[in-house]
Amino acid sequence: MTLYGAGLRLNEGCHLRPTDIESSRMMIRVHQGKGAKDRYTILSAWLLEELRGYWRACHHASSPWLFHSSRDPQRPLCDHVAQNVFYAALQRAGLPNRGGIHSLRHSFATHLLESGVEIMVLKKLLGHGSLKTTCGYLHVSEERIAQVRSPLDGLALDAASARP
Repeated sequence: MTLYGAGLRLNEGCHLRPTDIESSRMMIRVHQGKGAKDRYTILSAWLLEELRGYWRACHHASSPWLFHSSRDPQRPLCDHVAQNVFYAALQRAGLPNRGGIHSLRHSFATHLLESGVEIMVLKKLLGHGSLKTTCGYLHVSEERIAQVRSPLDGLALDAASARP
């Protein structure tokens, strides 16, 4: 939920600290993401409530990590452990394994684009240096394509309304 809700890479999600969750701004700070870059991304209200519940139920008092290792609370959750949780959830839900855990990040990008978010905003949220990289994440659903109307149809409507 955290990876999809904020468009995080797996390693970024595993290395979140409680102080990275800025609930007053509804933002998540990503420290030293890919390319050793810091950035901010969005925090869903629903995700915030889930994280608060998780914190109450699972947080170890001495851990600096939001998601810590079960063996050593001083270490972040290992990437492969998070992947195993993802695959187990797919299996429980009866869903096919297509694209792996990184598909959550792709889905985040696609769904924001389909909801009208500008590509430059998406680039910033994903932490990309190049627009070309962001374009590789864009997958438009067939349903969305079917909703698009030709600009010619708009011209025809304007022309019809201009007739005396």
